[in-house]
Amino acid sequence: MKKHIYIYSPSGAVRDKAAFKRGIKRLQQLGHDVEVDADALTSHMRFAGDDATRLQSIHRACASGADVALISRGGYGLTRLLADIKYKDVAKAVDRGTQFVGLSDFTAFQLAVLRKTDRITWAGPALCEGFGVGGPGNVEAPDDIMEDCFNDMLLGQGEGSGWRMNAVPNALLEKPDVLLSKNGQIWGGNLSIVVSLLGTPYFPMVKGGILFLEDVAEHPYRIERMLTQLLHAGVLAQQKAVVLGQFTDYTLTSHDRGFKLQSVIAWLQATLKVPVLTNLPFGHVPTKVLLPVGAKAELAVNGRDAMLVWGHVG
Repeated sequence: MKKHIYIYSPSGAVRDKAAFKRGIKRLQQLGHDVEVDADALTSHMRFAGDDATRLQSIHRACASGADVALISRGGYGLTRLLADIKYKDVAKAVDRGTQFVGLSDFTAFQLAVLRKTDRITWAGPALCEGFGVGGPGNVEAPDDIMEDCFNDMLLGQGEGSGWRMNAVPNALLEKPDVLLSKNGQIWGGNLSIVVSLLGTPYFPMVKGGILFLEDVAEHPYRIERMLTQLLHAGVLAQQKAVVLGQFTDYTLTSHDRGFKLQSVIAWLQATLKVPVLTNLPFGHVPTKVLLPVGAKAELAVNGRDAMLVWGHVG
């Protein structure tokens, strides 16, 4: 199963060149042809090249004819480019079979593509953090589940994901075998990026959807503040379900006095009539599933067990 994978850098500059090289080597070990964009390692301030350079890299990815266009890393920078992306070229590339894959800052691209073209992209790993882990003296290897999900996407076999939610009280989910959504659209991604697009022409107007959210290095009070903005904007109440992924790499302080991530989740569950699910294996963590942003899906729960099924995509 040899696939053509195009590596490009539409956001932050690649600082860890060793991880970049390890990621390419790993994909080659998996049997793939890896093509690296000419500016993948370019650096301009904190970015992987100036805006024009990164924009050109996106359009080269569209024209590459690759099976997968995989970002090198996230960071920051895509929101600066949204007005100038040639969305018709992105749509044509998707229609020809190119799967655009990434996470974090890439959420901006994915939601803009969904709003402008209604095409499906994939929330999944980036090259460096997904395939480039490890290094001298470090036995860490790419996560098996992540790689299996990536492989399933390549084969067109990734048709759903199941997981076990946190053991916390949730009155909405006490009944067994509850179908929360029969045909809701999967959308979302990094919470900070989702909120940053509110009120712009790049925010998908999804109603009756399945909104998944994750974030990194954001204190729980900032997570709550962003969720509050989505709440007050009416976004959360319009969904069939809100699915919380992994929120990692933050530090609580003595000032919090017991205020923690679970406090935020409890508040959200008490505030919303919409079901709030937890512990989706997606985010800035090694073990993550791949999710088709824009696909229609069925979401069901049975006690703490959740199942998201979207069927064949591609």
